[in-house]
Amino acid sequence: MENLARRLGLKTDPTIFFVSAGLTAAFVLMLVIAPNPIGDAFAAGRSWIVTNLGWFFILGVNIWLGFLVWAAVSRHGHIRLGPRGSRPQYSNLSWFTMLFAGGIGTVLMFWGVAEPISHFQSPPMPGVEPHSEEAARDAISIAIYHLGLHTWTIFTLPGLAFAYFINRYDLPVRVSSVFYPLLKERIHGPVGKAIDIASILGTLFGVAVSLGLGSSQIAAGLSALFGWQDGTMLKVLILAMLTMVAVGSIVAGLDKGVKLLSNLNIGMAVGLMIFVLCTGSTLFLLRGMVETFGLYFENLPRLAFWNDMLANENPTTDGWGWQGSWTVFYWAWTVTWSPFIGLFVARISRGRTIREFVFGVLLAPSLFTLVWFSIFGWQAMEFDGIGAAARAAMGDQAGEISRAVAESVPLAMFAFFEHFPMTGFVQGFAVVIVAIFFATSSDSASLVVDMLCTGHARPGPVHQRVFWGAAEGVVAAMLIVLAGDAGLTALQQVITVVGLPIFILVSMMIPSLIRGFALEEIDHVTIGKRPQLEEF
Repeated sequence: MENLARRLGLKTDPTIFFVSAGLTAAFVLMLVIAPNPIGDAFAAGRSWIVTNLGWFFILGVNIWLGFLVWAAVSRHGHIRLGPRGSRPQYSNLSWFTMLFAGGIGTVLMFWGVAEPISHFQSPPMPGVEPHSEEAARDAISIAIYHLGLHTWTIFTLPGLAFAYFINRYDLPVRVSSVFYPLLKERIHGPVGKAIDIASILGTLFGVAVSLGLGSSQIAAGLSALFGWQDGTMLKVLILAMLTMVAVGSIVAGLDKGVKLLSNLNIGMAVGLMIFVLCTGSTLFLLRGMVETFGLYFENLPRLAFWNDMLANENPTTDGWGWQGSWTVFYWAWTVTWSPFIGLFVARISRGRTIREFVFGVLLAPSLFTLVWFSIFGWQAMEFDGIGAAARAAMGDQAGEISRAVAESVPLAMFAFFEHFPMTGFVQGFAVVIVAIFFATSSDSASLVVDMLCTGHARPGPVHQRVFWGAAEGVVAAMLIVLAGDAGLTALQQVITVVGLPIFILVSMMIPSLIRGFALEEIDHVTIGKRPQLEEF
């Protein structure tokens, strides 16, 4: 394999690169040859996981959050993620926009209207009337729970582990490096390579699912704007075009391509949010924004540990209930992104302290998410009609957005914008935002996958990086073809199965970090010399 890598002009670990590429190609080939058996296998795997291990996902993320808070407030919070005396490479603003745009920007655009309306019209909590005031409060709380602190916990834990072991001790830029205290030199052997290959495959599938959702939303937007048929062919064409945009950003590199797209995208998203706030029910939304802070923190303990355990008593829930299609799916999906987001955030966070890193990555994006849902979620529910009296007064207009979400989740955002001035322009603007979020997710993931293969932060050859960008687009296209009419359900099945081994892998980063922290020479203000690797 080393000779082949040289002939192809690759600068990478041949085993990690070729095995990862081969397994990806084998999966795509199987999807072409036998899509139905593959789909059935993923459906069966998802059913078993959500029924028997859903509690493991929910408990695990809470444990991760508790560990991160402890690490930040403890004396270890002074540790700088890099050599002593190092300072951050990027400003706070650029740092935030890069980690956010490469994180869940696409998800907020996709679910900003659809998720609150979904819970509003079909409340998950027993005894809650659909479209009631109680349903509205629960809907906004659940949406922020899914995409607030707990989602960013899943990104922050591996990000901290990578930043600590890679930036501080100059270990290779690979997932296996964070397990050095547990595996020692075996991180360079078959065990370490298996960890890195699994991380690469998990990243490819996690990003591919996001690209599938993003292409579905763009297709829905183009259908609303131009009347085009929203079918599989349109989605695949969108994937092809935007993958080319992402590849262009990959070639430009992190500082030029990703940073530029990230800053542009966040500015556009904030502009869209301000437009909704100013042209919608401004006073209602400002009051809702303040109230939502209280609702989130009031309901967070209940939601964080809610396991829907009584669903077992209802034969219509298949033994698990609502959370199998929502919370467990979210955590499984998010954790497949965690090697990619973690390494990406570690790369742009060199020189920051553990306390600064943890609170910055946890709180800043979570705050933005809360404001986003406060504006889009509450406005969508008001348009739909909150409470029996409001809906009766609205007549036939009541429930318009609920009907749009029931018909097509990707269409929700565009049905929402029909209630605003300059409808066509705003819908087109939203399509552009989703497209750029798509590109930033793809190019960030491709650069990180390339780092996992090369083992260092310097970019590999252009054609090597382009290969991974194209691979993400191909996997996403094949998942769309596999999904067919099932759409989101099929993507949920794939990502839940892929997410389980990655979730276990990330959980093992906690004992590795504890071992590393224990060997630091720290007082309450300064950091002593870092331990040598042979001291582990």
